[in-house]
Amino acid sequence: MRAKLFLAVSAVVAIAVIAVVAGCAARSGASGSASSGASSYKRVTQEEAQQMMESESGYVIVDVRRQNEFDAGHIPGAICIPNESIGKEQPAELPDFDQLIMVYCRSGNRSRQAAEKLANMGYSNVVEFGGINTWPGEVVTD
Repeated sequence: MRAKLFLAVSAVVAIAVIAVVAGCAARSGASGSASSGASSYKRVTQEEAQQMMESESGYVIVDVRRQNEFDAGHIPGAICIPNESIGKEQPAELPDFDQLIMVYCRSGNRSRQAAEKLANMGYSNVVEFGGINTWPGEVVTD
């Protein structure tokens, strides 16, 4: 009886571990698409973001850190729209729902949150590329 109970508990634990690992694996990776329901945004590496900045035109770079963080150093040409200010209404600085919007923050956490909120709002071309703390390109200060 004990052996059967042990096997049953072991099977449940194994299934739970597999589910957690599979869920984490689905979320990891530098590049790919992240989605929540019908909306999605694209995650790219910082090197891919640099290449996009060199080859694309008409895009906007959005720094979603607070204004004081932005003032301390940001990617050239970026605008500051703090993640905390992005709600359910369209930001005035982003009038075009089809424009390429490239989003970053300090480490990548707030940029993922902001990218998801923008995608949920209906923005169709949102790219998230992590944080300025590992940005290999130029950084300017005000």
